[in-house]
Amino acid sequence: MDHNVYSEVTPEIVQLAKLSEKADIIETELFTKYDVKRGLRDLNGKGVLAGLTRISDVRASKMVDGVQVPIHGDLFYRGYNVKDLVAGFTKDNRFGFEETTYLLLFDKLPTEKELADFTALLAYYRSLPTSFVRDIIMKAPSKDMMNTLARSVLTLYSYDDRADDTTLPNVLRQSLQLISLFPLLTIYGYQAYSHYHDGKSLYIHSSKPELSTAENILHILRPDSSYTPLEARILDIALVLHMEHGGGNNSTFTTHVVTSSLTDTYSVIAAAIGSLKGPRHGGANIKVVQMFEDMKKEISDWEDEEQVSAYLTRLLHKDTFDHAGLIYGVGHAVYSKSDPRAVIFKSFVEKLSEEKGLQKEFALYSLVEKLAPEVIARERQIYKGVSINVDFYSGFVYHMLGLPMELYTPIFAIARISGWCAHRMEELANNGKIIRPAYKPIGENRSYTEVSDRKGSS
Repeated sequence: MDHNVYSEVTPEIVQLAKLSEKADIIETELFTKYDVKRGLRDLNGKGVLAGLTRISDVRASKMVDGVQVPIHGDLFYRGYNVKDLVAGFTKDNRFGFEETTYLLLFDKLPTEKELADFTALLAYYRSLPTSFVRDIIMKAPSKDMMNTLARSVLTLYSYDDRADDTTLPNVLRQSLQLISLFPLLTIYGYQAYSHYHDGKSLYIHSSKPELSTAENILHILRPDSSYTPLEARILDIALVLHMEHGGGNNSTFTTHVVTSSLTDTYSVIAAAIGSLKGPRHGGANIKVVQMFEDMKKEISDWEDEEQVSAYLTRLLHKDTFDHAGLIYGVGHAVYSKSDPRAVIFKSFVEKLSEEKGLQKEFALYSLVEKLAPEVIARERQIYKGVSINVDFYSGFVYHMLGLPMELYTPIFAIARISGWCAHRMEELANNGKIIRPAYKPIGENRSYTEVSDRKGSS
């Protein structure tokens, strides 16, 4: 690729950035003085109530004698415990993504006929416009698949004769199309980039209507389209566990905020993708995998608790890995005693590690799961307990499935699009006001100075 001089950060830009930073810094004590909830969370981590939702519920505490105490986490989709949903469709040897998407959108579990009809409808919509792959996805492929996905979503606006229609039937139609197309947009984008930039063979498999979403992902991604039943089942469970997590997570709140302006569906979903892309939100499982790869190099005996504990301590002291002072995959803004998604996932992860012959790696993950909360409690002053979160094991699963790391966060988006669409429908159905939180100005009034009398920056 030709060098782009306009991508350079010149000394002049660095100097202007320092000027901007100096102008923008707000003293930390002012947030306390004016009772501003930074990150829309109070000092004990409780979220500021910004809306109401029927779609899902994240429970991590209960009131006991007027005091809020932490409990093992639970996640509910439309009132159903996710543990029960997963147990139900796995017991019947069914895929759960389509069924759970139906539940999130329509507030009911489908009958056999309703599920079959809905699955067929998703398969019908899993078709890109003519020449879209050639003209859009293959042109100027990005190294970041989330950017590729967002660009493709925004471009679909141009192919929609009713793009700006925000009536509920039309938005539902757009939502179903996007839910169906996300796997294709993501994986085709990755294949285009790996071909043009990494010199890999280019292959574009069409989706198959008889396959589930999880099966289609593996089918269109792998050169030979092969996969085991266990691989497809576990990927399906990963999609279900990631597809929704309350109205307060960053990308879902973004969906509500942008929807409230009454803009089009494509702009809303592109905004949500931009939010999820951030490493504080959707990119954490990549960091988990990278951290474990570093750990395996640094530790001679993966079963030695002292060595593992010492490595985790060095992480917190910023003495190893990325020097950020974090143990990735441990801790959550809401959950303290346990993340139910990680609890559900773990047993299936163990089965896949056995199929792949990676029992030693799974044992190392389990040991870190045990030791990390102890190390953090010893090294840090924390206001609530910590446990592993869903990212802890999801990256390991994607690694075992042979998914390229570039697709880890997009897989999250393929799942979460169902939740985003449910929340967009909810926001529109209630016809609420535009979401416009208040910011308190703290600057002083100043008198205008003629340009000849102004002093330069020091």
